[in-house]
Amino acid sequence: MTLLALAVSGRGLVDPSEPAVHADDEAFLRGRGAFETTRVYAGRPFRLGRHLDRLGESAARLGVVVPPGVEELAAQALAAAGAVDAFLRLYVTPGREGSGEPTALALVGELPPDLEVLRARGIALVTVPLGVDPPWLLGGIKSTSYAANMVAVDEAKRRGADDAVFLARDAIVLEGPTTNVWWRRGETLHTPALELGVLAGVTRAVVVEAAPELGYRVEEGVYRLDELLGADEAFTSSSVREVMPVASIDAARYALGPAAGALQAALRALT
Repeated sequence: MTLLALAVSGRGLVDPSEPAVHADDEAFLRGRGAFETTRVYAGRPFRLGRHLDRLGESAARLGVVVPPGVEELAAQALAAAGAVDAFLRLYVTPGREGSGEPTALALVGELPPDLEVLRARGIALVTVPLGVDPPWLLGGIKSTSYAANMVAVDEAKRRGADDAVFLARDAIVLEGPTTNVWWRRGETLHTPALELGVLAGVTRAVVVEAAPELGYRVEEGVYRLDELLGADEAFTSSSVREVMPVASIDAARYALGPAAGALQAALRALT
């Protein structure tokens, strides 16, 4: 990942190559921090207000105070990066251990270069058991305690895939490490319910809004893996990858169907 710009609370714009977090910051020591990522189109972040709201929700559940001025930090970083297609990531942490002074950071980075290649061929997913009963303690929170998510991605790549799908006990489908999971049966789109502790993705909400206008029903529920594996089409949604078709999950194969392409076009129309 190449950083284009960085702004830090109390410091303003900082050279991205300079240190920005203390070694005794609780986000580093204990993974106690919240973050948000949104796509930036020609210098403009998509639905930034909703991401800021969710940042506050995650921080509150972690007991982290959001310092004032996070939106201003984002504006500084975006202005420094210029009118680019990129991503914006916001962090809030409790700050240095025992200081009582929370920290906020806003960084703008380059998008992965292979997104459209992946979209054209569809991504390969593998299932990874999370070993929890939903909803679990950190379900629905974007926390810097992200080790399990990254280990799952590493495991997927070790098995020759692009990404993972988390399963709760009894093979209940949850979400990906950084995505919401969707599948289509006929004219109905299915996705795990938020009550399971999956993230209330901002792009997920776009899919829910756009689907009826495209002729699809949306059903949210509790689904076991066999229901996903038997689908007509599968795709994921996330801020950076947007709507991404799925070509395989474990041994199951999927044709790249019409829903993912139509929803991606609807998302781009909104942006």
